[in-house]
Amino acid sequence: MSVNQCSVCGAIVPQYDTIHSVSEGHGDRLLCTACFNQKMARHAGLDDFAEVKFEPIQLSDANGAVHEFRFRSLLFGDKLSLEAFDATIEEQPSGYRFQILGDPLSDQFVLLGKLIEKMRRLLAVAHVREGDFGLQIVDETVRGRIESDGGEHSLGPCVVIDGRRVEWDELGRMLMPFEGWQFKLEVRDPSEEI
Repeated sequence: MSVNQCSVCGAIVPQYDTIHSVSEGHGDRLLCTACFNQKMARHAGLDDFAEVKFEPIQLSDANGAVHEFRFRSLLFGDKLSLEAFDATIEEQPSGYRFQILGDPLSDQFVLLGKLIEKMRRLLAVAHVREGDFGLQIVDETVRGRIESDGGEHSLGPCVVIDGRRVEWDELGRMLMPFEGWQFKLEVRDPSEEI
């Protein structure tokens, strides 16, 4: 697991528990989520905000594979984002990711329960499977996340479906059995359930 050092408190934290912050007078710096949330709480006047750290959990996907999820909370003014990251897969961008938004002063354990319910619902569905010609779409619906293809000078996309990185051309190949069919591409915020 790659780690980074917070430029404010000096803590050594996992990469998923950091955020790049850009501000006047400080430029671009890497903050641990605890320092970021303290800064945001002061800015939003949320004196009663206290961040809760959650232990990792393990959940199985539709194929029976067990995934370990780690959590982070990010305060965005009047919203608290609770996110879960698939710690089973170190390679970026890949793996499952889930997010839910809530009131920053509400019970964070209730928010965690809602996120875990969402995770279980979404993990229970398989959108792709290995076939004779590589990955194939299981039904007529594919849900996933758009990511960068990771190329240093590339602006191309890839997608993550069922926690697996799928290159753009591979997605196109997976769509070819549906040649002549219609499709609907909807882009949604990661906190929304699709």
